[in-house]
Amino acid sequence: MRISRQAIGLALMLLAAAPVSAGAGSAKFRSAEEALQQGVGAYAGGYYEMAIPALEVAAAKNLFLARYYLARIYSDNQSAHTDHAKAYLLYQQIANDYADVDPDDDQRAPFVASSLVALSGYLKRGIGELGLRPNPERAAEYLHHAAIFFNDENAQFELAKLQLRGEGVPSDVARGKHWLSILSQKGHAGAQAFLADLYWRGMFMDKDQVRALALISVAVKNAPDAERVWIEDIYQNIYCGASQGVRKQVGGMVAEWDSRYGRRPSSDPRDDGFDMLSARANRTCENGEIVPLDFGAGSRDITPPLHVENTMPKSPAAPALGLVSPGPDKMPGPHGKIGSDDLMASGVRDAGVVERSH
Repeated sequence: MRISRQAIGLALMLLAAAPVSAGAGSAKFRSAEEALQQGVGAYAGGYYEMAIPALEVAAAKNLFLARYYLARIYSDNQSAHTDHAKAYLLYQQIANDYADVDPDDDQRAPFVASSLVALSGYLKRGIGELGLRPNPERAAEYLHHAAIFFNDENAQFELAKLQLRGEGVPSDVARGKHWLSILSQKGHAGAQAFLADLYWRGMFMDKDQVRALALISVAVKNAPDAERVWIEDIYQNIYCGASQGVRKQVGGMVAEWDSRYGRRPSSDPRDDGFDMLSARANRTCENGEIVPLDFGAGSRDITPPLHVENTMPKSPAAPALGLVSPGPDKMPGPHGKIGSDDLMASGVRDAGVVERSH
Protein backbone atom coordinates (compact mmCIF):
# COMPACT_ATOMS: atom_id res chain seq x y z
CA MET A 1 0.00 0.00 0.00
CA ARG A 2 1.65 3.19 -1.11
CA ILE A 3 1.19 6.37 0.86
CA SER A 4 -1.11 8.88 -0.82
CA ARG A 5 -0.38 12.45 -1.84
CA GLN A 6 -2.71 13.56 0.96
CA ALA A 7 -0.58 11.69 3.50
CA ILE A 8 2.58 13.28 2.13
CA GLY A 9 0.94 16.68 2.61
CA LEU A 10 0.10 15.75 6.18
CA ALA A 11 3.70 14.72 6.70
CA LEU A 12 4.94 18.09 5.53
CA MET A 13 2.49 19.80 7.88
CA LEU A 14 3.96 17.80 10.72
CA LEU A 15 7.43 18.87 9.64
CA ALA A 16 6.44 22.51 9.77
CA ALA A 17 5.13 22.03 13.31
CA ALA A 18 8.20 20.11 14.52
CA PRO A 19 10.56 21.80 17.00
CA VAL A 20 13.96 22.86 15.68
CA SER A 21 16.93 20.91 17.01
CA ALA A 22 20.04 22.11 15.18
CA GLY A 23 23.27 20.18 15.06
CA ALA A 24 21.81 16.80 14.10
CA GLY A 25 25.19 15.21 13.63
CA SER A 26 25.60 15.44 9.87
CA ALA A 27 27.52 17.96 7.75
CA LYS A 28 24.97 17.52 4.97
CA PHE A 29 22.02 18.90 6.91
CA ARG A 30 21.69 21.93 9.14
CA SER A 31 19.22 20.10 11.37
CA ALA A 32 17.39 16.83 11.76
CA GLU A 33 14.25 18.59 10.56
CA GLU A 34 15.94 19.62 7.31
CA ALA A 35 17.15 16.05 6.84
CA LEU A 36 13.61 14.80 7.38
CA GLN A 37 12.16 17.25 4.90
CA GLN A 38 14.68 16.27 2.23
CA GLY A 39 14.17 12.60 3.01
CA VAL A 40 10.40 12.79 2.65
CA GLY A 41 10.79 14.73 -0.58
CA ALA A 42 13.15 12.11 -1.99
CA TYR A 43 10.77 9.35 -0.89
CA ALA A 44 7.88 11.08 -2.66
CA GLY A 45 9.94 11.17 -5.84
CA GLY A 46 10.89 7.51 -5.54
CA TYR A 47 14.59 8.28 -4.97
CA TYR A 48 15.17 5.84 -2.14
CA GLU A 49 18.96 5.99 -2.37
CA MET A 50 18.75 9.70 -1.55
CA ALA A 51 15.95 9.34 0.98
CA ILE A 52 17.60 6.70 3.18
CA PRO A 53 20.65 8.66 4.43
CA ALA A 54 18.55 11.76 5.07
CA LEU A 55 15.89 9.81 6.93
CA GLU A 56 18.52 7.95 8.95
CA VAL A 57 19.90 11.28 10.22
CA ALA A 58 16.40 12.34 11.26
CA ALA A 59 15.58 8.94 12.76
CA ALA A 60 18.70 9.16 14.93
CA LYS A 61 17.00 12.17 16.55
CA ASN A 62 13.82 10.14 17.06
CA LEU A 63 11.74 12.13 14.58
CA PHE A 64 8.52 10.19 14.11
CA LEU A 65 8.13 10.51 10.34
CA ALA A 66 11.72 9.51 9.68
CA ARG A 67 11.16 6.11 11.24
CA TYR A 68 7.87 5.70 9.42
CA TYR A 69 9.22 6.45 5.95
CA LEU A 70 12.34 4.37 6.50
CA ALA A 71 10.06 1.47 7.37
CA ARG A 72 8.05 2.10 4.21
CA ILE A 73 11.18 1.97 2.08
CA TYR A 74 12.52 -1.18 3.71
CA SER A 75 9.15 -2.94 3.41
CA ASP A 76 8.76 -2.14 -0.31
CA ASN A 77 9.17 -5.43 -2.18
CA GLN A 78 9.73 -3.57 -5.45
CA SER A 79 12.75 -1.73 -4.08
CA ALA A 80 16.45 -2.54 -4.28
CA HIS A 81 16.62 -1.55 -0.61
CA THR A 82 14.13 -4.09 0.75
CA ASP A 83 15.00 -5.19 4.29
CA HIS A 84 12.01 -6.64 6.11
CA ALA A 85 13.91 -7.13 9.35
CA LYS A 86 14.70 -3.40 9.53
CA ALA A 87 11.16 -2.51 8.53
CA TYR A 88 9.68 -4.71 11.24
CA LEU A 89 11.87 -3.21 13.96
CA LEU A 90 10.99 0.33 12.88
CA TYR A 91 7.27 -0.40 12.77
CA GLN A 92 7.56 -2.05 16.17
CA GLN A 93 9.18 1.07 17.62
CA ILE A 94 6.32 3.17 16.28
CA ALA A 95 3.74 0.80 17.75
CA ASN A 96 5.46 0.73 21.13
CA ASP A 97 5.73 4.51 21.36
CA TYR A 98 2.54 5.76 19.70
CA ALA A 99 -0.16 3.07 19.83
CA ASP A 100 -2.26 5.21 22.18
CA VAL A 101 -2.07 8.61 20.45
CA ASP A 102 -5.40 10.39 20.10
CA PRO A 103 -7.00 8.96 16.94
CA ASP A 104 -8.97 12.15 16.30
CA ASP A 105 -6.62 14.98 17.24
CA ASP A 106 -3.10 13.63 16.73
CA GLN A 107 -1.89 13.98 13.13
CA ARG A 108 0.36 10.97 13.61
CA ALA A 109 -2.64 8.66 14.07
CA PRO A 110 -3.04 7.48 10.43
CA PHE A 111 0.67 6.71 10.22
CA VAL A 112 0.50 4.72 13.45
CA ALA A 113 -2.49 2.77 12.17
CA SER A 114 -0.65 1.99 8.93
CA SER A 115 2.32 0.78 10.98
CA LEU A 116 0.09 -1.55 12.99
CA VAL A 117 -1.32 -3.03 9.79
CA ALA A 118 2.20 -3.58 8.45
CA LEU A 119 3.25 -5.18 11.74
CA SER A 120 0.33 -7.57 11.62
CA GLY A 121 1.43 -8.75 8.19
CA TYR A 122 4.92 -9.51 9.44
CA LEU A 123 3.58 -11.32 12.50
CA LYS A 124 1.24 -13.36 10.33
CA ARG A 125 4.07 -14.48 8.03
CA GLY A 126 7.06 -14.41 10.36
CA ILE A 127 10.57 -13.15 9.57
CA GLY A 128 13.25 -15.81 9.35
CA GLU A 129 16.28 -13.54 9.73
CA LEU A 130 14.91 -12.28 13.05
CA GLY A 131 13.82 -15.68 14.24
CA LEU A 132 10.28 -14.33 14.34
CA ARG A 133 7.81 -17.17 14.02
CA PRO A 134 4.32 -16.66 12.59
CA ASN A 135 1.95 -15.50 15.31
CA PRO A 136 -1.56 -15.07 13.86
CA GLU A 137 -3.08 -14.32 17.26
CA ARG A 138 -0.73 -11.40 17.87
CA ALA A 139 -1.24 -10.23 14.28
CA ALA A 140 -4.98 -10.14 14.87
CA GLU A 141 -4.48 -8.07 18.04
CA TYR A 142 -2.62 -5.39 16.09
CA LEU A 143 -5.31 -5.35 13.42
CA HIS A 144 -8.07 -5.12 16.00
CA HIS A 145 -6.43 -2.11 17.65
CA ALA A 146 -5.95 -0.34 14.31
CA ALA A 147 -9.47 -1.22 13.17
CA ILE A 148 -11.36 -0.22 16.31
CA PHE A 149 -9.23 2.41 18.05
CA PHE A 150 -7.95 4.15 14.90
CA ASN A 151 -10.91 3.23 12.67
CA ASP A 152 -8.46 2.29 9.92
CA GLU A 153 -10.20 0.85 6.86
CA ASN A 154 -7.30 -1.33 5.73
CA ALA A 155 -7.12 -2.86 9.20
CA GLN A 156 -10.86 -3.49 9.13
CA PHE A 157 -10.49 -5.20 5.75
CA GLU A 158 -7.67 -7.46 6.91
CA LEU A 159 -9.48 -8.24 10.15
CA ALA A 160 -12.62 -9.20 8.23
CA LYS A 161 -10.65 -11.77 6.24
CA LEU A 162 -9.22 -13.26 9.43
CA GLN A 163 -12.70 -13.48 10.95
CA LEU A 164 -14.06 -15.28 7.89
CA ARG A 165 -11.26 -17.82 7.95
CA GLY A 166 -10.89 -18.05 11.71
CA GLU A 167 -7.17 -17.26 11.52
CA GLY A 168 -5.83 -15.85 14.78
CA VAL A 169 -9.38 -15.07 15.93
CA PRO A 170 -12.49 -17.15 16.54
CA SER A 171 -14.34 -17.70 13.30
CA ASP A 172 -17.06 -15.05 13.02
CA VAL A 173 -18.65 -15.09 9.59
CA ALA A 174 -21.36 -12.54 10.35
CA ARG A 175 -18.91 -9.96 11.61
CA GLY A 176 -16.49 -10.52 8.73
CA LYS A 177 -19.25 -10.10 6.15
CA HIS A 178 -20.48 -7.01 7.95
CA TRP A 179 -17.05 -5.35 7.78
CA LEU A 180 -16.79 -6.16 4.06
CA SER A 181 -20.23 -4.73 3.41
CA ILE A 182 -19.60 -1.50 5.32
CA LEU A 183 -16.21 -1.00 3.67
CA SER A 184 -17.64 -1.70 0.22
CA GLN A 185 -20.24 0.99 0.74
CA LYS A 186 -17.48 3.40 1.72
CA GLY A 187 -15.65 2.71 -1.55
CA HIS A 188 -12.81 0.49 -0.28
CA ALA A 189 -11.63 -1.20 -3.47
CA GLY A 190 -10.06 -4.20 -1.74
CA ALA A 191 -13.22 -5.01 0.18
CA GLN A 192 -15.32 -4.58 -2.96
CA ALA A 193 -13.09 -6.95 -4.92
CA PHE A 194 -12.95 -9.53 -2.14
CA LEU A 195 -16.72 -9.42 -1.67
CA ALA A 196 -17.26 -9.73 -5.42
CA ASP A 197 -15.09 -12.84 -5.46
CA LEU A 198 -17.16 -14.35 -2.65
CA TYR A 199 -20.34 -13.70 -4.64
CA TRP A 200 -18.80 -15.25 -7.73
CA ARG A 201 -17.69 -18.39 -5.90
CA GLY A 202 -20.77 -18.64 -3.69
CA MET A 203 -18.78 -18.58 -0.46
CA PHE A 204 -20.53 -17.38 2.70
CA MET A 205 -23.46 -16.22 0.57
CA ASP A 206 -25.58 -17.40 -2.30
CA LYS A 207 -23.78 -17.34 -5.62
CA ASP A 208 -24.73 -14.19 -7.55
CA GLN A 209 -22.85 -13.60 -10.79
CA VAL A 210 -24.65 -10.35 -11.61
CA ARG A 211 -23.81 -8.79 -8.27
CA ALA A 212 -20.24 -10.12 -8.48
CA LEU A 213 -19.56 -8.54 -11.88
CA ALA A 214 -21.17 -5.23 -10.90
CA LEU A 215 -19.18 -4.96 -7.69
CA ILE A 216 -15.81 -5.93 -9.17
CA SER A 217 -16.38 -3.43 -12.01
CA VAL A 218 -16.70 -0.67 -9.40
CA ALA A 219 -13.67 -1.99 -7.50
CA VAL A 220 -11.46 -1.76 -10.60
CA LYS A 221 -12.31 1.92 -10.93
CA ASN A 222 -11.61 2.52 -7.24
CA ALA A 223 -8.36 0.55 -7.11
CA PRO A 224 -5.18 2.39 -6.09
CA ASP A 225 -2.11 1.57 -8.15
CA ALA A 226 -0.54 -0.63 -5.46
CA GLU A 227 -3.66 -2.84 -5.32
CA ARG A 228 -4.52 -2.85 -8.99
CA VAL A 229 -2.96 -6.14 -10.12
CA TRP A 230 -4.79 -8.51 -7.78
CA ILE A 231 -8.06 -6.62 -8.16
CA GLU A 232 -7.80 -6.77 -11.95
CA ASP A 233 -7.01 -10.49 -11.67
CA ILE A 234 -10.35 -11.03 -9.92
CA TYR A 235 -12.09 -8.78 -12.44
CA GLN A 236 -10.65 -10.72 -15.38
CA ASN A 237 -11.74 -14.04 -13.89
CA ILE A 238 -15.29 -12.83 -13.27
CA TYR A 239 -15.72 -10.93 -16.54
CA CYS A 240 -14.42 -13.79 -18.68
CA GLY A 241 -16.60 -16.30 -16.85
CA ALA A 242 -19.77 -14.22 -17.10
CA SER A 243 -22.27 -14.94 -19.84
CA GLN A 244 -23.51 -12.27 -22.22
CA GLY A 245 -26.81 -12.30 -20.37
CA VAL A 246 -25.09 -11.50 -17.08
CA ARG A 247 -23.07 -8.72 -18.69
CA LYS A 248 -26.21 -7.11 -20.11
CA GLN A 249 -27.87 -7.12 -16.70
CA VAL A 250 -24.83 -5.55 -15.08
CA GLY A 251 -24.40 -2.47 -17.29
CA GLY A 252 -26.91 -0.28 -15.49
CA MET A 253 -25.96 -1.57 -12.05
CA VAL A 254 -22.34 -0.54 -12.55
CA ALA A 255 -23.31 3.05 -13.28
CA GLU A 256 -25.64 3.15 -10.28
CA TRP A 257 -23.23 1.48 -7.86
CA ASP A 258 -20.31 3.53 -9.10
CA SER A 259 -22.20 6.70 -8.21
CA ARG A 260 -22.97 5.31 -4.76
CA TYR A 261 -19.84 3.39 -3.86
CA GLY A 262 -17.17 4.89 -6.10
CA ARG A 263 -14.06 6.42 -4.61
CA ARG A 264 -11.42 7.61 -7.01
CA PRO A 265 -7.97 6.62 -5.73
CA SER A 266 -5.55 9.32 -4.64
CA SER A 267 -2.59 9.84 -6.93
CA ASP A 268 0.63 8.26 -5.81
CA PRO A 269 3.16 11.01 -4.99
CA ARG A 270 5.81 9.05 -6.86
CA ASP A 271 3.90 9.00 -10.15
CA ASP A 272 5.58 11.04 -12.87
CA GLY A 273 2.27 12.09 -14.39
CA PHE A 274 2.21 9.24 -16.90
CA ASP A 275 -1.30 7.91 -17.37
CA MET A 276 -1.48 4.58 -15.55
CA LEU A 277 -4.40 3.47 -17.72
CA SER A 278 -2.24 3.62 -20.83
CA ALA A 279 0.54 1.76 -19.06
CA ARG A 280 -1.55 -1.32 -18.26
CA ALA A 281 -1.05 -4.48 -20.23
CA ASN A 282 -4.05 -5.59 -22.24
CA ARG A 283 -5.94 -8.44 -20.61
CA THR A 284 -7.72 -11.09 -22.62
CA CYS A 285 -9.96 -14.07 -21.93
CA GLU A 286 -8.97 -17.57 -23.00
CA ASN A 287 -11.03 -17.13 -26.17
CA GLY A 288 -9.03 -14.02 -27.10
CA GLU A 289 -11.73 -11.54 -26.08
CA ILE A 290 -10.28 -8.29 -24.73
CA VAL A 291 -11.21 -7.58 -21.12
CA PRO A 292 -12.54 -3.99 -20.88
CA LEU A 293 -11.33 -2.32 -17.70
CA ASP A 294 -14.06 0.33 -17.96
CA PHE A 295 -16.97 -2.09 -18.24
CA GLY A 296 -20.29 -0.32 -17.68
CA ALA A 297 -18.75 3.16 -17.80
CA GLY A 298 -21.07 5.86 -19.00
CA SER A 299 -24.20 3.75 -18.92
CA ARG A 300 -27.23 5.74 -17.77
CA ASP A 301 -29.75 2.90 -18.13
CA ILE A 302 -30.03 2.53 -14.37
CA THR A 303 -31.35 -0.77 -13.08
CA PRO A 304 -31.94 -0.79 -9.32
CA PRO A 305 -29.76 -3.37 -7.53
CA LEU A 306 -31.58 -6.56 -6.71
CA HIS A 307 -32.86 -6.34 -3.16
CA VAL A 308 -31.34 -9.04 -0.99
CA GLU A 309 -31.84 -9.20 2.74
CA ASN A 310 -28.77 -7.95 4.61
CA THR A 311 -26.94 -10.46 6.79
CA MET A 312 -26.78 -8.14 9.77
CA PRO A 313 -29.60 -6.79 11.91
CA LYS A 314 -29.63 -3.23 13.17
CA SER A 315 -26.34 -2.32 14.78
CA PRO A 316 -24.33 0.80 15.59
CA ALA A 317 -22.81 0.65 12.11
CA ALA A 318 -25.30 1.31 9.33
CA PRO A 319 -26.29 -1.91 7.55
CA ALA A 320 -24.96 -2.29 4.04
CA LEU A 321 -28.17 -2.93 2.18
CA GLY A 322 -27.93 -4.62 -1.16
CA LEU A 323 -24.29 -5.65 -1.00
CA VAL A 324 -24.35 -8.71 1.23
CA SER A 325 -26.81 -11.55 1.16
CA PRO A 326 -26.99 -14.63 3.38
CA GLY A 327 -25.65 -17.87 2.05
CA PRO A 328 -23.47 -20.90 2.65
CA ASP A 329 -20.68 -20.37 5.14
CA LYS A 330 -17.86 -21.72 3.04
CA MET A 331 -14.50 -20.29 2.20
CA PRO A 332 -11.06 -21.58 1.20
CA GLY A 333 -8.97 -22.32 4.23
CA PRO A 334 -5.32 -21.34 4.58
CA HIS A 335 -4.35 -24.03 2.08
CA GLY A 336 -7.11 -23.37 -0.43
CA LYS A 337 -9.44 -26.14 0.74
CA ILE A 338 -13.13 -25.52 1.15
CA GLY A 339 -14.26 -25.75 4.74
CA SER A 340 -17.59 -25.33 6.48
CA ASP A 341 -18.55 -23.07 9.31
CA ASP A 342 -21.68 -23.65 11.37
CA LEU A 343 -21.52 -20.31 13.19
CA MET A 344 -23.84 -18.66 10.67
CA ALA A 345 -27.40 -19.68 11.47
CA SER A 346 -30.49 -18.60 9.60
CA GLY A 347 -31.26 -16.14 12.36
CA VAL A 348 -28.03 -14.16 12.68
CA ARG A 349 -27.73 -12.14 15.84
CA ASP A 350 -25.90 -8.86 16.31
CA ALA A 351 -22.22 -9.57 15.79
CA GLY A 352 -21.29 -6.67 18.01
CA VAL A 353 -19.40 -4.64 15.42
CA VAL A 354 -19.07 -1.12 16.76
CA GLU A 355 -17.54 1.76 14.86
CA ARG A 356 -16.15 4.72 16.74
CA SER A 357 -18.25 7.81 16.37
CA HIS A 358 -16.54 11.04 15.41
